[in-house]
Amino acid sequence: MVLDKGIAKKTAELLLQINAIKLEPENPFTWASGWKSPIYCDNRIMLSYPAVRNFVREEIAKQVENLYGRPDVIAGVATGAIGIGILVAEALGLPFVYVRPKPKEHGRQNQIEGYFEPGQSVVVIEDLISTGNSSLNAVQALKEQNADIKGMIAIFTYGFPVSTENFEKEGVELHTLSDYESLIEQASDTHYIKENQLQTLLEWRSNPQQWKP
Repeated sequence: MVLDKGIAKKTAELLLQINAIKLEPENPFTWASGWKSPIYCDNRIMLSYPAVRNFVREEIAKQVENLYGRPDVIAGVATGAIGIGILVAEALGLPFVYVRPKPKEHGRQNQIEGYFEPGQSVVVIEDLISTGNSSLNAVQALKEQNADIKGMIAIFTYGFPVSTENFEKEGVELHTLSDYESLIEQASDTHYIKENQLQTLLEWRSNPQQWKP
C-alpha cells in the first residue's frame, strides 16, 4: 500500500533516472523464475547515488515513525535491503539486524545476524516485493525468535495479486514508497515511454506469467 502518491511518483522518477528500474518492452528481461518481463528493478544501485539514497532513507524513516512510532529494532532482508535497512536504522538511531534466506551452514549457523531480544518490536525493511515469498520467509525467521513484527516497508512493489494474498494470509502489514502503477504513471507523464510501450507494460502487469513479447 502506497501512503503518499506524490512520494510514490517521485521515488519512481528517481529510480528511473539512475536506471535502478529499467523499462524495455521491446527487449524484455528474463527473471530467475523464467518469466519474461519488460521491467527490471535493482534498487541496490540506489546506494551508489547519495542524493537518491538519502531521499529513500528519509522517506522510509518517516513512514516507520508515522506508522509504528519507534520500534525496538530495524531488520533488513538480505541481501537487497541490508544497505537501505542500515541507513534507516541509522536515521532513527535504532539497532539493526538482517535476515538471511536460510541459516548459515557453518559457524553459529545464524539466519538472523545481529542482536535483538525476544519480544522486541521489529519493522522489516525490504527493497523489492514481487510474490512476497522471500520477504515473508524473513518475517517467519524473526517470528520464530519471538520478534513482535509491526510491519514491513519496501521501496517498490510490482503489486501482483499473489503478493497481496500472501501478506494478508500471514497477517503482515505492507507499505511501499512506490508501486508499479505509480511508476507507469510517472513514466507516461514524463514521456519516458511511448504510448505503444505503455500498452505493453499494462498488458504484462495483467498477466505476467503468461506474457510473451
